[in-house]
Amino acid sequence: MKKNKIFSMALVLAFGAGAAFTSCVDTDSSLVDFNPQLNSPNDTVYSLLGIMNKMQVIADRTIILGEIRGELSSATEAATTDLKELADFTATTDNRYNAPEDYYAIIQNCNYYIAHADTMLSLRGEKVFIREYAAVKAFRAWTYLQLAIYYGKVPFFTEPLMTEVEADPSRYPFYDVKQVCEYFIPDLEPYVETDFPLAGNDRYFIPVRVLLGDLCLWAGRYREAAQYYHDYLTHPDKPLAPAGNMEAYWGNYEFKSHSSSYSSTTDLAGIRMETSEYDGVVSRLGDVLNSTEDNRYYFEMTSSQSLLELSQAQRYVMVYTDPTTNLRDTISPGENTIYNDSRERGDLRLCSNVRMTYTASRDDYSEDFQTVVRFPVTSNSSFLSEIPLYRLSSIYLRMAEAYNRAGLPESAFAILKYGLSDGTVSKYVSADEQKRAGNLLTWSPYNFITQDMSSTSTTTVNTEGIHSYGCGESYADTLYVIPEGLATHEDSILFVEDKICDEMALEQSFLGQRFGDLQRIALRRDDTDFLARKIAGRAGKDSFNTELYGRLSDRSNWYLPLE
Repeated sequence: MKKNKIFSMALVLAFGAGAAFTSCVDTDSSLVDFNPQLNSPNDTVYSLLGIMNKMQVIADRTIILGEIRGELSSATEAATTDLKELADFTATTDNRYNAPEDYYAIIQNCNYYIAHADTMLSLRGEKVFIREYAAVKAFRAWTYLQLAIYYGKVPFFTEPLMTEVEADPSRYPFYDVKQVCEYFIPDLEPYVETDFPLAGNDRYFIPVRVLLGDLCLWAGRYREAAQYYHDYLTHPDKPLAPAGNMEAYWGNYEFKSHSSSYSSTTDLAGIRMETSEYDGVVSRLGDVLNSTEDNRYYFEMTSSQSLLELSQAQRYVMVYTDPTTNLRDTISPGENTIYNDSRERGDLRLCSNVRMTYTASRDDYSEDFQTVVRFPVTSNSSFLSEIPLYRLSSIYLRMAEAYNRAGLPESAFAILKYGLSDGTVSKYVSADEQKRAGNLLTWSPYNFITQDMSSTSTTTVNTEGIHSYGCGESYADTLYVIPEGLATHEDSILFVEDKICDEMALEQSFLGQRFGDLQRIALRRDDTDFLARKIAGRAGKDSFNTELYGRLSDRSNWYLPLE
């Protein structure tokens, strides 16, 4: 157990101004003397902001841990030893990215807040601090979930540690990811309808309903997860349709993207970062992913060969209307299509998200320049203002995952290919599955409108399949289907889950989600090889890493060491 670091962290919180919450701290004793109640607006707001500031500390690391340990990213020769060790799953307790105490610092502050906030204080019949209380509970549950994903089993406590004896991690049970989820699902359920605090800053809080969906998904409670995602995305007060605007054209034998901005980049929640070192914690993620003056243009992470091969294996389809006959047909690039950039073949998202510039070698500088559009840095004085945690397309993909495992593979695949609307459900989801889905396939027909090949309507379309974000008009792709003749319903579920996993790779690269996605599917299938083989193949089909595969064949090596 990484006892000294977590132990020291707890002592700092208990005896320092643990910190920001206590009015009087006795550092000469093993007991803390303080006025525990948080019963004024200043107390609760400043304490909440203090927790949000601690979230900034783990923001970059959350993206890096989730990304470099998957198969979509590779460490470059310029990467630090610490980053390379993460990629190789050889990181020790001395690795600078292995700092569980920073996550426990958030948990400790949340525990203190939850234990001492005056939730009964009311004004005109409304509980004054209930919004802040719900937000803090969400921060705590999310943080514990990340710890369990990265470390496997972690010390679990929900009361603030205020004495030296209490700060000993060996006193507490170790929870795995399922146990963490089973604890926090009932803990958060009462706050599913609670609004965010600090009006106008909704993006900096974790949506409770979405987080409950995540917890249920990890816990294997798929119908509940599907319901939480569905209710969030189709909420009558704020429906969120998955419309995109990626464009391509057929000309000079090339498909090209007209736009790098599409709705899948809609951030729904993130960690607000400071934009000046003077003000506090700034993000350095841009220097890891981009060519900047600070890193002398030697970026440390780049897209993997595995991601390139997956992207190139996709089929781009666009619907073409003949101007003479007014008949509609589909066209795709031919096998002999010539591309200026090989990343333009297939799915368009990779070449849109990661911009590469190749120049002649210069003294002391890299000849390859990279810009990850998701995390742009324009100069060495520019810092990222926000690290994304939840994006619209990501929630749709998790909803598809939940639908599929709830026994609704046709509905799940419709999320990928068509987008869900009354029209697509009636046409592409069987009557039997519609009956089993019940209210999971209900929403306002005015808020979710899809297009299909047989329609020439000029009605504005705001709903499409997630696969369309990089592959054109996927609703018209006759090859992107669930194969007929699969032997069992379970075979259909496994096929669709593989497609969802691929779509998560194409849509969520560099967002820090990949290792968690692979781990969740592997655990669900009880298939160690699923994760091990994908990650060991990150260098491409011709460069399988047998040493890494052997390491990952032992599940204990999936996790960072606590001791």
